[in-house]
Amino acid sequence: MRDDEAFGLGLKNLTVSLSDANALWHEAYEEEAEAIRQALGDTVIDIQHVGSTSIPAIKAKPIIDIMVGIRYFADGPACVGAMESIGYDYAGTDLVPDDHIFGRGIKGETRTHLVHVVEYRGENWNRMLAFRDALRADPDIARAYEQLKIDLAGTHAASRAEYTRAKHDFIEKVVKDAGIG
Repeated sequence: MRDDEAFGLGLKNLTVSLSDANALWHEAYEEEAEAIRQALGDTVIDIQHVGSTSIPAIKAKPIIDIMVGIRYFADGPACVGAMESIGYDYAGTDLVPDDHIFGRGIKGETRTHLVHVVEYRGENWNRMLAFRDALRADPDIARAYEQLKIDLAGTHAASRAEYTRAKHDFIEKVVKDAGIG
């Protein structure tokens, strides 16, 4: 079993707390991506590290966000058994349209990983990569996003849903400026 604690991962469910950037997060992503590749086999076209833990030098919730590209969104339910076999719970598609969401951690207590199974090169794939790549390419945008996250974590520490909603306009602007949407 992967040692999430050694990578500095884990956040109480539904809460928001930020950690300083951790060089081990990339290694944690690599290990998890390999486990997912092994579990899902040929269903996977590509796997990408997304979310704030993929942006060097900014604070992030200590949860590794992973995006898995599959051929067709409708094939997502076929991933459930394989993802469960490596410790993931299926959260469905109700939270984000066209996104099969899986979480790993201690069920009902903490979250260490969040996996988005989306259509490869579909809208969600393109948007998540555009946002990540914009932050990686421009330290000023990354710092502005980090400051927003710090402010929102203070305001919405007890509600991850509100914290996420409050970041929406910033994310939309960055994605639009990147030519997506």
